[in-house]
Amino acid sequence: MKVYAAMMDHRMSLHDVGPYAARMEALGYDGLHVPEAVHDPFVVAAIALEHTSRIQVRTAVALAFVRSPMLTAYTAWDLARFSNSRFEVGLGTQIRAHISERFGMPFDEPSDRLADYIDAMRASFHAFQSGAAPEHRGRFYSVTRLSPFFNPGAIDVAPPSIWVGGVGVKVTTVAGTHGDGLISHPTNSNPRYLDAVTMPALRKGAEAQGRSYSEIGLVVGSLNVTAMDERGVALRREAQKQPLAFTLSTPAYWPTLEMYGWLDVGHRLRAMTRANEWDRMVGVLSDEIFDTLVPQATYAEFPDVVREWYGARASGIVLEPPGDPADDPAFREMIAVIGSE
Repeated sequence: MKVYAAMMDHRMSLHDVGPYAARMEALGYDGLHVPEAVHDPFVVAAIALEHTSRIQVRTAVALAFVRSPMLTAYTAWDLARFSNSRFEVGLGTQIRAHISERFGMPFDEPSDRLADYIDAMRASFHAFQSGAAPEHRGRFYSVTRLSPFFNPGAIDVAPPSIWVGGVGVKVTTVAGTHGDGLISHPTNSNPRYLDAVTMPALRKGAEAQGRSYSEIGLVVGSLNVTAMDERGVALRREAQKQPLAFTLSTPAYWPTLEMYGWLDVGHRLRAMTRANEWDRMVGVLSDEIFDTLVPQATYAEFPDVVREWYGARASGIVLEPPGDPADDPAFREMIAVIGSE
């Protein structure tokens, strides 16, 4: 199983990205996931690639609809060439309010739009490599012009793979039909949800395109709690409750709550965000819910937990690195065990 690092702080200064990425490579990670929050993820990815030599760097995830597919293709092509094919694109839809109200871009039929977006990107990749004009005329995007002057030219490495980040059935199916893999969300990385919803949707999408399910990667983006000892696990557990409670206040992230009969918790958290009652949200999140959604153990025991939760389900997992670099040697050993399975 491959192990990917998460950016611990999405507000990390761009000056700190390079040293952070180098530390992740030294820890033995297979790759680094770069989110889209307050920095452009492609800028962060470029810095991370420049300061590493082995690991994959993937946007996880870049927002598709705030950029044209040709623009994203240009950037991905440049980063693939620059890094000798160590860059991968992870795309997501986000929710309507962010796309339409924060970015001022259209948000309609997001799953179908994302599928068309990926087709337009692949048509652009083909045009870059072949020198021929792109010929994509889709429902949402049309990419048909590329004169030689604007063609970046062929590369001698593989085109960037395209991954999809998502929760629901429709977007997960798009990962199966159009993507190279799916990056699950912390709220839909529970084994029961993966078995009942995620994996069947991926398989259905793959088979609809005549692909084998085994061709589709599945990287679980679960929150996790792991530390050197039980005291550290308890401290990490408390630190993770607030971000999980905040995330579960968004209706798009309620499918697992609904599956377990906890939908009322989502509604209560939603009401608290509207009332600006941020400090009370953790109290709504019971230990039962947290334990169901978040794998937890010491470094020595965590590989067994990963094997139980994800061993037969996923090709990779996202793990946050330790906050204290003093833990790095033990954490490196843990990653090596997980990666060997």
